Amino acid sequence: MNVRVPFYRHDLGKLELEAIARVFGGPILTTGDVVTEFEKAFAAYLHRRHALAVTSCTGAMHMALMALGIGPGDEVITTPMTFIATAAAILEAGATPVLAEVEPDTGNIDAKAVEAAVTPRTKAILPVHLYGLLCDMRALRRIADASKLAIIEDAAHCVEGVRDGIQPGGLSDVACFSFYATKNLTCGEGGALVTDRDDLLEPLRMLRLHGMTKSAADRHREGYQHWDMKVLGWKYNMDNIQAAMLMPQLSRLDRKLADRERLARRYNERLGQLNWLQIPAVPEDAVHARHLYPIWVDAALRDKMVKGLQERGIQTVVNYRAIHQMSYLRERLGYKDGTFPIAESIGDRTLSLPFYPGMPDEYVDIVCEAMEEIAAREP
Repeated sequence: MNVRVPFYRHDLGKLELEAIARVFGGPILTTGDVVTEFEKAFAAYLHRRHALAVTSCTGAMHMALMALGIGPGDEVITTPMTFIATAAAILEAGATPVLAEVEPDTGNIDAKAVEAAVTPRTKAILPVHLYGLLCDMRALRRIADASKLAIIEDAAHCVEGVRDGIQPGGLSDVACFSFYATKNLTCGEGGALVTDRDDLLEPLRMLRLHGMTKSAADRHREGYQHWDMKVLGWKYNMDNIQAAMLMPQLSRLDRKLADRERLARRYNERLGQLNWLQIPAVPEDAVHARHLYPIWVDAALRDKMVKGLQERGIQTVVNYRAIHQMSYLRERLGYKDGTFPIAESIGDRTLSLPFYPGMPDEYVDIVCEAMEEIAAREP
């Protein structure tokens, strides 16, 4: 009898329910003091000056681009090996995504390819910390400084990551995060950004809520005062309910990371010697946030492996196919197959295995045994 192995399972429970109940006992359900409390705690965790909580990482990236004055006629260099939201945020700002090839051993954007992609229209670099591994931010910062470019990090996978002693936001103008349902820090849907730039804080705050000078919480606390609309903003503000769910999780982030690291080591031990798969590399100087546990299998085997695992009750996900091969982005950006062979190869081979804190060790063994059985049956 097959054992059903879920791809992910959250660990939210009593503490989060109690935090939500406290919000329900107060007058403000939308953006208020609980959001502010979370922002302060999140900024402190990342050793950044400011944090703003929003509805998604996509919204955070969109806001960051707009606050930095990036729009029509501008180019933003990013990676083809990411979720579609990265390119979508650039397009939503009116700018043009310019893709650069990735590293063959990590899947992260290649700094040399970024440097080669810079043109007079380039205004920013938007690296993605794939799977939870920080990109080479020191190299990207040197490129940005040489050409006077901004850096906006897509750190959706990488709250806990460190590389060369640098956390997300340490060498960029803005770093953006996701609190989506399967993320290491989750409230179902949600996100945040962090920045050390004082000059961006107020513009970002207004962009988060319709360009308004007063929020509902301000009006409740201070009494009604006439407010103004200073810029064209969006509805990207996080509410107190979401923030309440996040607060208890901050205190256990490091413990949960240790749990995921233990599971990753167990996977590595079981899979590391198999000649039909590759485990993405992790530099010695890096702390991997371990959002996902991906492997790269032979391209001819990948879809058969997905199907075979699913038939055995083992859930898997493909993170990600190269985005320039998606219909809309192919037509919009004009890239053809073969333009980014490394990213395309990774996209054809990648497979994310079940992986979450609290996952029983025997699930790792069940997954690995099933994969070996499937691979042995394929020609």
